[in-house]
Amino acid sequence: MQTFDTIIIGAGAAGLMCAATSGYQGCSVLVLDNAKKSGRKILISGGGKSNFTNTKVEPNHFVCSNPHFVKSALARYPSTQFIELVERHGLQYEERDHGQLFCLNSAQDLLNILLTECEWAGCDIRLRHEIIAIEHTPNGFVINTSEGEFCGLKLVIATGGLSMPKLGATPFGYQVAEQFGHSIIATRAGLVPFTLQPDDKQNFATLSGISLPVTIQAQRGPSFDRDLLFTHRGLSGPAVLQISNYWVAGEVVTIDLLPNQNVIEILNRIIHKQPKLSTKNALSNLIPKRLVEALIDEQILVTPIAQLGKTQLQAINDKLHQLCIKPGGTEGYRTAEVTLGGVNTDEISSKNMESKLVPGLFFIGEVLDVTGWLGGFNFQWAWASGVACGLAQK
Repeated sequence: MQTFDTIIIGAGAAGLMCAATSGYQGCSVLVLDNAKKSGRKILISGGGKSNFTNTKVEPNHFVCSNPHFVKSALARYPSTQFIELVERHGLQYEERDHGQLFCLNSAQDLLNILLTECEWAGCDIRLRHEIIAIEHTPNGFVINTSEGEFCGLKLVIATGGLSMPKLGATPFGYQVAEQFGHSIIATRAGLVPFTLQPDDKQNFATLSGISLPVTIQAQRGPSFDRDLLFTHRGLSGPAVLQISNYWVAGEVVTIDLLPNQNVIEILNRIIHKQPKLSTKNALSNLIPKRLVEALIDEQILVTPIAQLGKTQLQAINDKLHQLCIKPGGTEGYRTAEVTLGGVNTDEISSKNMESKLVPGLFFIGEVLDVTGWLGGFNFQWAWASGVACGLAQK
């Protein structure tokens, strides 16, 4: 049975980052994964161009039951350091809205950098190794796999969450945590589109493909100024993905379809210039006509705009600025980018990601109860938690 200083289960973003960091500390490192290829989630992220970090990363960009938990790792390995790493490898990248950084060509370029770092650090990566059992012994952790047994003095769980099951996502990491006495914060899909209640779905059926900038707010948490997309299944787009991290089933979300615009003032100007214009055509100057037809009563729409009273104009204003929708649910883990919840961070060291219950056992990345906003924040958590853990392996 081969023995290593550190065994990492999971060859994704956090696992590979931790492996390279550990290897550079002089540790012998084995990375095990049941997949046929490393970093599969990296390859499909960002439309195949991987939104690998953000120029501005703050602790408040993360959802965690203990909001202080992320501060140490993020401060010790800021996004500037990861940007320096990929620049040293000559990665071509571009900055998009909201500080998002994407590979210019392909996410494969990013994965190649991580694999190169692991190779330089002397890491041993073995794929197609199904984990059968894990045993904690006085000599370390014995990992029984489909390809034999391995012993690690330390064990790192970097198996991710439940999102995108087609890529092999399983609850394995949570099961290992529970095996060693850890509690799990209830999991649910995050950064995920909404489905609609039957009435709303029927009313919005004609809106598929419409996209517009909005401000969206759940009943708790921050608001987001991003684009909303109507789909044949419900609501999507960056605005919806962002707010899904804060939405609780049964609650409403409030959408401002015309942020920073005074609807009544605009309509009064139209009344002054084109009093005979129908309300439908007047509103179609502000938002797509199909959306106007779905939101405003037909009798109002056919009425000349000048014939509407103050109460009716106020009602239109309220509808456009405070559209309240109670989602039927989300599309679930199938399309979710991340998993909310996970291993309880109260039981994990924020400095090095080590279990407070079992010395030598570590958890990093998405398996923890840490979820970033849309925009490269979840990858930055993978890099930062991976480095924090890797530095603790020497």
